[in-house]
Amino acid sequence: MKYQPEFRRYLVPFDARTLGQVFTDCLVIGAGVAGQRAAIEASSYGQVLLVCKNPVEESATWHAQGGIAAVFDPADDFAAHINDTLVTGGGLSDVKIVALVVHSGPELIKELADWGAALDRDGKKLALAREGGHSANRIVHGHGDATGKAVAQCLTKRAKKQKGIRWLEGAFVVDLLSHEDKCVGALISQPGKDLGIIWAKQIILASGGLGQMYRETTNPPGATGDGYALAYRAGARLADMEMIQFHPTTLYIAGASRTLVSEAVRGEGAKLIDHQGRRFMPDYHPKAELAPRDVVSRAILQHMAKIGKTNVFLDVRDIGPKKFRQRFPQISAVCKSFDISAGKDLIPVRPSAHYMIGGVVVDEMARTSLKNLYACGEVASSGLHGANRLGSNSLLEGLVFGRIAGEQAGKSLQQNNNRLLPLPLHNEVVPSHKTRLDIPDVRNSLRSLMWRNVGMEREATYLSEAIEIIEFWSRYVMDKVFDEPAGWECQNMLTVARTMAATALARKESRGVHYRSDFPQRDDEHWRKHISFTADDSLSELGE
Repeated sequence: MKYQPEFRRYLVPFDARTLGQVFTDCLVIGAGVAGQRAAIEASSYGQVLLVCKNPVEESATWHAQGGIAAVFDPADDFAAHINDTLVTGGGLSDVKIVALVVHSGPELIKELADWGAALDRDGKKLALAREGGHSANRIVHGHGDATGKAVAQCLTKRAKKQKGIRWLEGAFVVDLLSHEDKCVGALISQPGKDLGIIWAKQIILASGGLGQMYRETTNPPGATGDGYALAYRAGARLADMEMIQFHPTTLYIAGASRTLVSEAVRGEGAKLIDHQGRRFMPDYHPKAELAPRDVVSRAILQHMAKIGKTNVFLDVRDIGPKKFRQRFPQISAVCKSFDISAGKDLIPVRPSAHYMIGGVVVDEMARTSLKNLYACGEVASSGLHGANRLGSNSLLEGLVFGRIAGEQAGKSLQQNNNRLLPLPLHNEVVPSHKTRLDIPDVRNSLRSLMWRNVGMEREATYLSEAIEIIEFWSRYVMDKVFDEPAGWECQNMLTVARTMAATALARKESRGVHYRSDFPQRDDEHWRKHISFTADDSLSELGE
């Protein structure tokens, strides 16, 4: 625990003997695609308790537009999908993991269809689209541009029918509980109730991402990076925390929250143009609008700086209003709410924080470095995405590793079915006499700092400045005891922000989504490796 004296194993004082207690075979934290798929699988082996701090409708899965990448087209093959993923991953993807996920895709999508998922079809066959970085039509979508909603609805219906799954919505996981080298449960908070403990034989972390770390993001309000902080404090290994993907095209209306404009829009033929009506992407990459996301995002950023504007435009006029409405009903409706007629008018766009590639390190069995703790979905670092995620591989990863995590946790229950007993865990916190900062102000300031200094372009001076400021705020926030989610979320965000800035400073090269203006070239000789760490490592010494 070397990087800051304010580090605490647990955020709040507690005595397990005095708290309300619940027992379950398997605890799943998170109700997105990965969490629900894990819960469904694990319920075949024992009792599952699925905990989420927000309703399913507020998950990143629900808001996902693009689709699920999988090989169905006879002109496509697994080797091509694997190669596209590896090329986009910038040399850091695990080939075995990529092959595992790609080969599992068609089976799991067929399973979704069998379970009643509203996937779009062309006659009897699944309709297939193309996105940037893909060499073939392999994007399965549902409800046009609301694939995540179709998947979430299907999984929720299935999960709520399972007798072995209990739901606990609106519960905030304050900390993972550990004893010796094992994860044994979680400390939770529910509105209007005292703290409680869930003891579990197996725990699956599927808590989603951290887009709210940034001022501009496509992520829902709940994406505050809680899972990364929970695992970090519990002693699990994290990796690639410098690798955050920015989506190139989010609707830009000054004063409004950012709304994703799916990559599939460019796959349908939309072009990026500037205020003079000039198409500029061919100047930056031979694949133009269908280049990998990191390339398109940085190109837009550079072009905005070049022309002195705060946005560029998606030209969808060749698609036409009627076809656009049919193919992208959700995006069309959002545009209409701002008096933009999609298919007729230009759509103002700019990049926003979208997807965390790094996270809690897991192996091919979804196991973390902490016994009894599994992780899947965006919170995990599985080795699939490397230094940059290929579009529509995220829902795919959630399905594949959700199933794996549920199955492995279930098999562990069978192998060790001992009675679950409570442990006399307790934690004391020394009262702080330092000034208490305004939490909403710290949170907003942190998001602006991360956008400026740890965003799409990084440089040593600004990264060091970010670390200094984060550590200053931490001295006045991390030592406090809060009794509501806003405070805990802020503490989690500060914890995770420090790891992101430190790893970005440590990686002295540019690779995938990580771009250092002071080290603009990729350096395979020194940096074709992951930056991984635990809370016992000094973040200031990473990469040395």
